[in-house]
Amino acid sequence: MKGLENRFPSAMAPVYRPTLFVVLCACSIFVLSGCSANALTYPSTTAHAASPSTTSGYPVKVFFSKYPDSLNDNAVYPVNRVSPTIAVATFSIQLLIAGPTLSEQQAGYFTELNTLFSGPSNCAAPRPVGGPDFTLTLDTKGSVPEKGTATLKFCRLTTSAGIGADARVMAEINATLKQFSNIKKVVILTRDGHCFGDLSGKDMCLK
Repeated sequence: MKGLENRFPSAMAPVYRPTLFVVLCACSIFVLSGCSANALTYPSTTAHAASPSTTSGYPVKVFFSKYPDSLNDNAVYPVNRVSPTIAVATFSIQLLIAGPTLSEQQAGYFTELNTLFSGPSNCAAPRPVGGPDFTLTLDTKGSVPEKGTATLKFCRLTTSAGIGADARVMAEINATLKQFSNIKKVVILTRDGHCFGDLSGKDMCLK
């Protein structure tokens, strides 16, 4: 991808341009944990993935912001990845946290999500190296069952870099999860269970 131009060719997936107060919501009653470094293997009752195009895994997209376009309207842009596990939604968010490759960074792609975290995870650790960065629960809004809604809850403290950064992170997560056909809405919660990026303090994403 070293020769990427500053803008995507018309053949690529459309640009998503969510509004500042995108309410991120999206889909089965399994809780899926995500670590930023290693992918975990989960049951097949996860977000619907395309059939493997090769024996190596499932094609997915990760939506990053791009400089300078995303600074103006929170547009997000897809890059192609391959998930080795059927838990494609969880793996895609793990890759979003990991960030763009060096060549993608040179082409302007970025995410502020991987700079927001601090401190240890408060989620159960599957291995003796600390807990995951987030959990992903399908068909649930917060703690209430809701078909087609996925709840992503951070397991570590998040420090906001400002309204613009929060909006870009929300747009990236929203587009990355809603690529899967059974995820229609996405709710993003902080470690304490409050709506991420909600300055009203009223947890409007859970209403």
